[in-house]
Amino acid sequence: MSILDLKLPKAIAAALRLPVNDPRRQQLKVLKKLLRKAMFTEFGQTYKFDEVLLSRHPGKKFQQLVPAYNYNKMYEAWWHKAKDGVPDVCWPGKIKYFALSSGTSDATSKYIPITKELIRSNTITSIKQLISLAKYEDVPKRAVGKGWLMLGGSTQLQKGPTYYAGDLSGIQQKNIPFWFQGLYKPGKKIAREKDWAKKLEEIVENAPNWDIGFIVGVPAWLQLCMEKIIERYKLNNIHEMWPHLAFYVHGGVAMEPYKKGFEKLLGKPITYIETYLASEGFLAYQNRQGAVGMHLALNNNIFFEFVPFDDNNFDSEGNMVENPEALMLHEVEENKDYAVLISTNAGAWRYAIGDTVKLVDKEKSEIIITGRTKHFLSLVGEHLSVDNMNKAIEIASEDLNICIPEFTVAGVPHGNFFAHHWYVATDDVADEKQLALHIDAKLKELNDDYEVERKHALKEVFVTVLPEKIFLNFMKSKGKIGGQHKFPRVLKGKMLEDWNKFLKGQLVS
Repeated sequence: MSILDLKLPKAIAAALRLPVNDPRRQQLKVLKKLLRKAMFTEFGQTYKFDEVLLSRHPGKKFQQLVPAYNYNKMYEAWWHKAKDGVPDVCWPGKIKYFALSSGTSDATSKYIPITKELIRSNTITSIKQLISLAKYEDVPKRAVGKGWLMLGGSTQLQKGPTYYAGDLSGIQQKNIPFWFQGLYKPGKKIAREKDWAKKLEEIVENAPNWDIGFIVGVPAWLQLCMEKIIERYKLNNIHEMWPHLAFYVHGGVAMEPYKKGFEKLLGKPITYIETYLASEGFLAYQNRQGAVGMHLALNNNIFFEFVPFDDNNFDSEGNMVENPEALMLHEVEENKDYAVLISTNAGAWRYAIGDTVKLVDKEKSEIIITGRTKHFLSLVGEHLSVDNMNKAIEIASEDLNICIPEFTVAGVPHGNFFAHHWYVATDDVADEKQLALHIDAKLKELNDDYEVERKHALKEVFVTVLPEKIFLNFMKSKGKIGGQHKFPRVLKGKMLEDWNKFLKGQLVS
């Protein structure tokens, strides 16, 4: 089946033919559409959406009247009502689904509202990304008509008083369009399984029955899945089982640290396609071969704002100030870090999702994810981003010819000054001091602030090498195994305390 053979419902096909305008016009059109739809909700009445719509400059008026929200502020003021079954709070009607998202640092689950409109928008953006593959050169497009192995959360959702809750991937897969169900693997029965170990075992058991062209999911868990298949059937590589495997759709974490280990499992090269699918919506996707960044979904019910990630808008812990400076896309500069605010058709309004991004191609509206507002290290002004860390690990693993599938970093006291302590997962033989030198040298090249502080208050870089299973076991101890869960790249506060206690127990035993 070719890409163009997919028979799409007329409503979705029409949505894919939206006219192409400049980013400012696209985004204002989206904002007005969202405001009109939510004008008579409690939120819309409180913040005078009718006035915004009548304004000559609706973008600026919207920013003046509606405050910026983080999750806690949004939930305590609004979303808890929707969770209790109250209709028309931030979006018309009752909210049927909530995505459970604890991120990589918070212990408490967050309840993110998911509407049928948002599910439809996510589907449309997925199809746009699929259609963009037609422009790729030297790629086996017949793989598109093969099976799609989507490794996500359980579709057996938790039942609340008036709603269902679970991983977004589980909610989305539960609502997969009828015309896609023939391609979807592992299928409804296995997708319902909540026990991650059992789900993996059932996928391994059924792997010979499938002809997979696409794999979709978080790198660490897909790698584990393929390793189990290769071991079970005594294969040299995964392509001996799935010869048509040609695409890997990934997101949530940077692929670079995983790529070396991932490619050991392949028999031939595959095409990597990056996506930016958060619990709150499908924000961006790679839509052209070789692109560095991902194209923002500008005309599909997400209104974007960008807050400069600096000391004026965020405190030392990564918390956003009460009234941050917020820019529309056309006002953003290339190669600067911004935190993202979104307003969506699920009732998120000027909502900070916690990610930082960088615009790498303004003309094409392409971004890269550089980290999280709370997942960066700046003990003494080194301003080390997750993007810096990923690149340093990628180069170090190549230079030393070792596979590093996971890592995390903590800032620690060192005498009267400070140090960075890296914990690196590898099952290869690695010299900790040599690895520290490589990481440190690369970070000095990537980050001027880091280079300066290494001469002053940031006195040392330590590396502890650990088996990969230590990282997996820690996630299991936190109840964060499988699906969408990722290991935090920066450890702070309670999570750092728990990690140190866990390591002490692991290393003693």
